[in-house]
Amino acid sequence: MPNHFHFLINANEYSCKEVPKPGIPVQYLTENIRLLLSSYTKGIQKQQGFKGNLFQQKTKAKPVSGSKNDYAFTAFNYIHQNPYKAMLVKKMEDWEFSSFRDYTGNRNGHLCNKRLAENLLDLDMKNFYETSYQVLPENDIKMIFD
Repeated sequence: MPNHFHFLINANEYSCKEVPKPGIPVQYLTENIRLLLSSYTKGIQKQQGFKGNLFQQKTKAKPVSGSKNDYAFTAFNYIHQNPYKAMLVKKMEDWEFSSFRDYTGNRNGHLCNKRLAENLLDLDMKNFYETSYQVLPENDIKMIFD
C-alpha cells in the first residue's frame, strides 16, 4: 500500500520475552520492528535528503490465535485483498509487495512460511485462489480495527 503496510507475524516464546535493558519494558519482536522501521527511515532520509518522521509513532499490534473463523484468518485475507479493494491493481496477484503471489505459486519467495500459515489458519490450498477473492463480512473486517 502506498501509505501503510501490514504484517501478520507468528510470535514465539522468545519474541515475546522482554529485552534486558533499562527503561520501559519492551518485547524482542517490538524492539526488532522498531529497529527495522528506524533503519528504513534513516535510509530514506539519506536518499531523499530530509529530516523527520516517516512513520507514525504508534504501531498497532494485536495478539491473535489461528483458526479459520477468527481474527487471524480474517486479517490474513484482508491483507491480501487490501490493494485489490483499494483499486490499486486489477487482481490481487498483481500487487508485487504482497505474499499473495507466494501463496498462489506465482513467486517463489521465502519471506513467508506458507506451511505454517496453512497449518495455523487451516488454509485450503487447493481452493486458495478462489476463496481468497471471497468478500469478507463487514463485521469481520471491523473486528480487525477494534
